[in-house]
Amino acid sequence: MLPKPDANFLLEAFLSDPGEAVIGFGLDGVIFLWNQAAEALYGFSQAEVIGKSVSCLLPLYELPAYEDLLRNPSCKEPLVDAMAERLNRNGLRISVQIQRSPVRGTQGEIVGILERAHALAPGSSCSVAEAHLRLLVEQIPLFFWTTDLRLRVTSHWGRTASLARSFPRYPVGQTIYQYLRCQEDGEAPAKQHFLALRGVSSRIEYASRNRIYDLSIGPYRDPQGTIIGCIGMAQDITERKKTDDEIRFRASHDGLTGLANYRAFFESLEHEVRRAERTRQSFALLLLDLDDLKSINDRFGHLAGNRALNRLARVMKEHCRGTEIAARYGGDEFAILLLDADGERAENVAERISTCLRSQTDSPTLSVSIGFSVYRDDGLSAPELLEAADKRLYQSKKSRTSVEHKPDKQHTESART
Repeated sequence: MLPKPDANFLLEAFLSDPGEAVIGFGLDGVIFLWNQAAEALYGFSQAEVIGKSVSCLLPLYELPAYEDLLRNPSCKEPLVDAMAERLNRNGLRISVQIQRSPVRGTQGEIVGILERAHALAPGSSCSVAEAHLRLLVEQIPLFFWTTDLRLRVTSHWGRTASLARSFPRYPVGQTIYQYLRCQEDGEAPAKQHFLALRGVSSRIEYASRNRIYDLSIGPYRDPQGTIIGCIGMAQDITERKKTDDEIRFRASHDGLTGLANYRAFFESLEHEVRRAERTRQSFALLLLDLDDLKSINDRFGHLAGNRALNRLARVMKEHCRGTEIAARYGGDEFAILLLDADGERAENVAERISTCLRSQTDSPTLSVSIGFSVYRDDGLSAPELLEAADKRLYQSKKSRTSVEHKPDKQHTESART
C-alpha cells in the first residue's frame, strides 16, 4: 500500500526546480513519486517505476545504507548536496548530486523519503571517488568531526550507532565542551583540541558514560597549510579493553583461587622493597602452607583439595586490606604482602587466619602453618625476606608436627604398668 503524504508537501516537491529529478519512496522502499526530470535522468517512465522498489536505482554497495535508512528514518539527518551514484534504465552508473529529506504524513509522521537529484558533469571522477569515500567512512567503526578555531563542531560523519550513548546525534554548531561532555579547558579532551590549534597532534583514551574511546585529535588545515580548526577521530574500544584486562588478569593471577600468582607477587614484593628504601617504612611478608593437602587429596579427592585451597584463599582475602597482595605462591603455598606493617601486625594477621580456618564447620577441618618476615628487621631485599619467612614457616610446621606426634602422658604410663 502506497503512503499518503501531505498534499502541500507533494505540491512543493513538483513545483521545485523543474530540472531536478524528484523521487519519493515509502518506508518499504516502494516508489510512489516520480517526476519528468527523474524520467529524463534515469530513463524509466513513471509507469515503469511507480510501485517498484527503489533498489532498481541503487548500486549494490549502496543497498546496506538504504536498508538502514528505511529501518531508522528518524535517526538520519537530512542529506544536502551529497555525491552518489545511481543506475539508469540501461544499468549504467551515473554520478549525481542528491538532497534527501523525510516525507511526512498529514499527522506529521514520517511516511517515506524524498530524494532530489541532478546529474554531475561527465567525467567527474573525483565526485564518484568522494561518494565511495563517504560510503566507506559511513561503514567503518569510526567517527570523525571537525571544528573551527572557536572549537565549534563544523562537520561530523561516520558510524554513529555505537557512539550514540556518549555523543550527541546532531552536534554541528555545538562547542567541543557540549559535544564531548567535558567541562574545563585543561581537561581531556578539550585540552587536546587547544593543542591541535597550535599544531600538536594527540592520541588519548577517553571514558564517557561507561564506554572507552580511542581519540586522535590534530590540526585541521586548508590547502595552503593554515590551521583552520581541529579534526578528530573516535573509536569505541570498550570491548577490546575488557579483553585486554581479562588477558592481563589471567597472566597475573592464579586460575583456581583468583589470587595473584608467583610472578605478580614477586614483582609486587620487589616494588615494595624499593618503596621502603625511599620512605623508610617497614612492611611484612607472610608465607602460608596449607597443612596436609596431600592427605586431603588422597582421602577425599582432588576436588576436595581444590575446595580446601579456595577456602584458605577466601580467608586470606578477608584479612587483607584492599591495597595489600594475597597470592598463591606454589601448589599448597600462599603469601601475603602487608603494607606499612610491623612484626606485631604480622603475628596478629597470622593468628586471625589460623583461628578463622579452625573455626570453620566445613569438612575437612583445615589448618595452616605460617611464617613471616619484616623489612629491615629480617632483611633488606626480596630474597632475604623470603628466606627469613620460609625459615619461620619451617619452624612452625615442625612444631605442629612434633605436637601431633607427642605421645599422650597418661597413655604412656598405663602402658608401662
